[in-house]
Amino acid sequence: MPLHERIHDHFQSAAQTAADSAERLAPGIEQAARLVVQALAEGNKLLACGNGGSAADAQHFASAMINRFEQERPGLAAIALTADTATLTSIANDYAYDQIFARQVKALGQPGDVLLAISTSGNSPSVVLAAQAARARGIHVIALTGRSGGTLAEQMTDDDVFLCAPAESTARIQEIHLLAIHCLCDAVDSVLLGVEE
Repeated sequence: MPLHERIHDHFQSAAQTAADSAERLAPGIEQAARLVVQALAEGNKLLACGNGGSAADAQHFASAMINRFEQERPGLAAIALTADTATLTSIANDYAYDQIFARQVKALGQPGDVLLAISTSGNSPSVVLAAQAARARGIHVIALTGRSGGTLAEQMTDDDVFLCAPAESTARIQEIHLLAIHCLCDAVDSVLLGVEE
């Protein structure tokens, strides 16, 4: 297949996956936004974690909360558990890599906080253990996954929000994750700033 056709196919596939995701994910994103707003209104904070591209998404989400998304507003309390290399490497070295987020959740998380747990497969051990640690501390979990949702899907409770991109390709899943994060940021701002209709 010529290279230009491969590139065109990526755009077509991404557009179709986004269209397929709109109906499926919109109600969950709204639920997640209301959960985030409630947590912030009660003086709680947001935590976010993931590995690789999902780590970048966790940091992107936290930065949009702390700084701003598209509208001016005060900063919102958010921590990307992926950003502190000294903490990450010390936990991985002294304990195990799969504990890098769970130990931070146990140390930083408080009841009423919200954890955004991002894993394209839903099976990342470090993210799964972070979600377990969050629930044990009374922290709500928003799981952002793909494929079947993996272990994260199996662990969801009525207090959690499960957002699963309807795709198998890691690239398509990550694209939907970024779009979902942007929708979540916009929805949070819309509620907080009173522009929701």
